[in-house]
Amino acid sequence: MTIKTQEELEGIKAISSVVAVALREMKNYVKPGMSAHDLDEYGNSILEKYGAKSAPKLTYNFPGWTCICVNNEAAHGIPHKTKIFSEGDLINIDVSAELNGFWADNGGSFVLGNDLFKHQPLVDVSKKALLKAIKNIKAGVKISDIGKIIQLEAKKNGYTVIKDLVGHGVGRSLHEAPHEIPNFRDRFNFNKFKLNSVIAVETFISTKSNLTKKLADGWTLVGNIGGFVAQHEHTLMVTNGEPVIFTLENEIHTY
Repeated sequence: MTIKTQEELEGIKAISSVVAVALREMKNYVKPGMSAHDLDEYGNSILEKYGAKSAPKLTYNFPGWTCICVNNEAAHGIPHKTKIFSEGDLINIDVSAELNGFWADNGGSFVLGNDLFKHQPLVDVSKKALLKAIKNIKAGVKISDIGKIIQLEAKKNGYTVIKDLVGHGVGRSLHEAPHEIPNFRDRFNFNKFKLNSVIAVETFISTKSNLTKKLADGWTLVGNIGGFVAQHEHTLMVTNGEPVIFTLENEIHTY
């Protein structure tokens, strides 16, 4: 959506704050031995406290309130009761929701406890790539140029990007124009960022794969040739200067 009124601005701010707080508190709440189901229920209790509704549940009837991935899962992980967290796991939580007709989306990957399996460098590159990309977004900039920034940051650190998972517009629904904000320079994408538009920009940085494949559960995505993936995402508004990040309360980045 494109923000045109103060009411719309306040609406986006409100739902963005809710999803950001939910993500932050879920990250603080999770511990080894806990199930993804319990973490998901806790996340939904936060959404409910603010009157917000799970976006994946509303939009796709997803079997969970939030998407929770562990280790080799890249996206759309189902929060099963049998998915039990362990020390050193690479965890991704993606929280999106609706409140009073406005929608926002954010996500983040992190290592649970001690970094036993050396996932932290991947997480750090993903966070750095997102911040670098966001700082270069403004009205009139080519979407493909932002994808190039993310791709180069991954490449110089020995990683790849997942090309079939992309950022997107958000605001009056979960996914709207621009429908694709890729992690790479798509030379066929000539679209530019528009002033006051609301977008969800996200990274998908991989140790090996550049595409995904769907598991038999019909939802969970993993790398096409294996490996691990880190994702970080903010909802923001495009301006003529640096964008306004609405989901800073998730504490992916500290300023």
